[in-house]
Amino acid sequence: MTSDKKPEWSDPNEPDKCSSIVRKGQEQEGQPASIQKNIRFQKRKISDLSTDELYEGVVKGDRSLLARAITLVESNADQHFQKAQELLQKLLPKSGKSIRIGITGVPGAGKSTFIEAFGMYLCNLGHRVAVLAIDPSSKLSGGSILGDKTRMEHLSKNPKAFIRPSPTAGKLGGVHRKTREAMLLCEAAGFDVILIETVGVGQSEVIIRDMVDFFMLLVLTGAGDELQGMKKGIMELADAVIVHKADGDNKRRAEQTKHEYNRILHFLQPATKGWTTKAYTCSSVNGEGINEIWGLIQKFEETGKGTGVFTERRKGQQRDWIYSLISDQLHYSFFHHPVVKQKLPQLENEVMAGTKTAASAVGTLFDVFLSGKEK
Repeated sequence: MTSDKKPEWSDPNEPDKCSSIVRKGQEQEGQPASIQKNIRFQKRKISDLSTDELYEGVVKGDRSLLARAITLVESNADQHFQKAQELLQKLLPKSGKSIRIGITGVPGAGKSTFIEAFGMYLCNLGHRVAVLAIDPSSKLSGGSILGDKTRMEHLSKNPKAFIRPSPTAGKLGGVHRKTREAMLLCEAAGFDVILIETVGVGQSEVIIRDMVDFFMLLVLTGAGDELQGMKKGIMELADAVIVHKADGDNKRRAEQTKHEYNRILHFLQPATKGWTTKAYTCSSVNGEGINEIWGLIQKFEETGKGTGVFTERRKGQQRDWIYSLISDQLHYSFFHHPVVKQKLPQLENEVMAGTKTAASAVGTLFDVFLSGKEK
């Protein structure tokens, strides 16, 4: 065995300034090679994982397997649909034990900033928080544009939190049946607080209202002009209005805005029977108002369960889910009908050329769809 020596780039005149040594390796006879060349390590595909493997992983709270289970239910591939439904059926008894909170707001209201501050507060209390952040989809790639996970840097690193950014995939407002199913998976994984953030474009709030327990609207100061543009229908959906960014020089204006919203909310129909919707101030920078909002949500849950409104809302949402799935299935079946697919381009051209009305073209397609015969 050769003696240890200094590396060749060291200065021989100053050997004490180099602590590195080079030790020549030796190969023993009959010793198997520890590294095999040309070996590629590949992550197992979703289709390679059994339903039982995904079930066990989700129940144990494995965030990696939870993410893969959500990918399975979000898949549009026909071969994944049945497997996803089998998984959901097995996990259904373990779901439904969380508080579901919807969060929306005007662009620039700081929804992601608020969710990170609120989520970190809940994690510090011992809760497990899942965030389903609905991103608008790129029409070119179909992927998410906003990238909420990168904007919730601290929360995404918290072991008690799980963030799932989901592209809208062309659905109205980005909230559709797959978001409901992802929510059930997160509940089965042991997350007791589910936060769903909408794109905040208007009609999506109606959809998210039908899948959460508590719905909050984030707004900014300067309510004079903003209230004129705020749709009355959106405010009627909220269980609480949060005037965000109430800190520094903006705190006084935030208090004024809160009072203005409370005056308007006084004349609106409450979103939840037996509950009075009010406005509150909050700052995600210094944390002021975060604990008050959580206390408000806990009071809402306690009151709703006491009066039965909470349970009735959940039952109504399950019923609405059935009709939503029926619409989705009819839409899928119609556009995948072989004769409809064949005749649709021709009828499109006739309508665009002005030789056929749109209503008559639709009537022809439905005749084909319902009869199964070419007309």
